[in-house]
Amino acid sequence: MRKYRNTELLQKPVKQNNIVFIRNNIMADIPLGCYTIKSHGAQIARLHMYDWIILVLLAVIDGLLNIIEPFHRFVGKDMMTDLRYPLQGNTVPFWAVPVIGIVLPCAIFGGIYFKKKNFYDLHHGILGILYSVLITAVITDAIKDGVGRPRPDFFWRCFPDGKDLYDNVTTGVLCHGEKSVIKEGHKSFPSGHASWSFAGLGFLTWYLTGKIAVFDRKGHIAKLCIIVLPLLTAALVAVSRVDDYWHHWQDVFAGAIIGLTVASFCYLQFFPYPFDADGLWPYAYNTLQLAEAGIAANSFSVRPTEEMVEEGQGEGGIALRDAVRPMEETVEEGQGQGR
Repeated sequence: MRKYRNTELLQKPVKQNNIVFIRNNIMADIPLGCYTIKSHGAQIARLHMYDWIILVLLAVIDGLLNIIEPFHRFVGKDMMTDLRYPLQGNTVPFWAVPVIGIVLPCAIFGGIYFKKKNFYDLHHGILGILYSVLITAVITDAIKDGVGRPRPDFFWRCFPDGKDLYDNVTTGVLCHGEKSVIKEGHKSFPSGHASWSFAGLGFLTWYLTGKIAVFDRKGHIAKLCIIVLPLLTAALVAVSRVDDYWHHWQDVFAGAIIGLTVASFCYLQFFPYPFDADGLWPYAYNTLQLAEAGIAANSFSVRPTEEMVEEGQGEGGIALRDAVRPMEETVEEGQGQGR
């Protein structure tokens, strides 16, 4: 039988173990451990308002990076031998990358939310993966513009009719192809498809590892097959860029490293390590559960949630007045009383 919040507790502060719980603006008929969009959506969104604003700013920056002209690295006649691969279409279209790296993981987050009714998990999952992808995009596109490495099919971008022309002094190429195609031809390093895919699906891999408790020490190695699937998908997307002659293998490798690194940092900003005892849910949810149970969160094991504010500074939050004393102090007090 599920326990529900007491209506009386919702109307006045309750003090337990030197922690003041202020439980206003929460529906009395919501069971403990149940945090829905209706009950907590607006509150969590306000707490992370600046995070969402910065996210929009990252999207604008990435858009500007795609507009500006990249560095046109010198390409000489002798270099064209390695840049004569055929110009062809994309096996994985550009529009499919956000679908694979963002929409698909968010659909999985949504499915878990409708099953468990944990809006903290849904919000932090979506915010985390969007940050993972957009930070990766900004890093990737900034490096693309700065490096200006030609793609393997640069010859046909530069000379679409096959008639090559070079400077008599420097032997540099004198391109007469379409400007937008030539511009895109100077954006080989690193691979955007690879970095985006590994940023989104790498985050999903971390997420699923925690949700299905891969490292629970019970020896269910079949769980590894589940978490390998997102990484395999990202790897296939990356390999397709080499097969399409849009990237060199170094471009794909660097993109994968960037995406996985950023995904790891973004995931661990919101969630504990998957092998942690509390690795199932976000930090904020774990701490709130301890608070609602009347247990003071030990600062060495669980980080304070963003809802823990100083007493009297806001309604609807939880004010942490005094930290839990270390175990040694408690023992010493007990020994002193017994003397």
